[in-house]
Amino acid sequence: MLGCGTSTGVPMIGCRCPVCASDDPRNRRLRSSVWLDAGGSKILIDAGTDLRQQALVNNLDRVDLVLFTHVHADHVHGVDDLRMFNFLQMASIPCYADARAAAELRYRFSYIFEPDPTHQSTLPRLTLHEIDGEILAPTCKIIPIPIRHGRDDILGFRVGSFAYLTDVSFVPDSSMVLLAGVRTIIVSALMHHRHPTHFSVKQAIELADRLDVECAYLTHMTHSLDYNRLRQELPANVAPCYDGMVLYFDV
Repeated sequence: MLGCGTSTGVPMIGCRCPVCASDDPRNRRLRSSVWLDAGGSKILIDAGTDLRQQALVNNLDRVDLVLFTHVHADHVHGVDDLRMFNFLQMASIPCYADARAAAELRYRFSYIFEPDPTHQSTLPRLTLHEIDGEILAPTCKIIPIPIRHGRDDILGFRVGSFAYLTDVSFVPDSSMVLLAGVRTIIVSALMHHRHPTHFSVKQAIELADRLDVECAYLTHMTHSLDYNRLRQELPANVAPCYDGMVLYFDV
């Protein structure tokens, strides 16, 4: 877990609430992202605002491919820091997004994807692919999972028995079929109260029950959720994430 915070991060700028002022490191949440070692393929899901800090804290030294769930700033605005992995790997990095997100990435980061030949600064070397079905990485198969984020269609991803579903507010029945048999999920749970673009804690638990998973971990949490208090309130098979958490699953 590189980060399990919402778009503001936790602590929030200028906030002195008990969670933001907490000295528990599990209440310090960078923007949501995960890094997977899937049988040797090093997969980054989202390149958010805190990518540089996350890479340094977690000693990341390789990214073989990047999956983008959607193009909100907290999920893509660290994309420029991917160039450091180009330096380490001496190769372009394949990136995957759905058609809408890919078009927005090309527009927002035109200096990367449509570079000016006279540009003299070092640019990230990224090869952008539009997702059209399953993604075959060298050591695993990645299944895109269509979900809703408010009014937006975005993606979660499944790798083996694991699924990552951040920024989700609705999972259609067709995607529930794609999630059949998952044993571990990471799912966003913004706060206790219902929200138009994110699951609440209760809704995340309900999804875990519907999927009958062994373990569910909550991510994309605001400063309204204290780690220890939330941990005590949750069912035995559900836990809040914390930055730096390491999970194991079958790819």
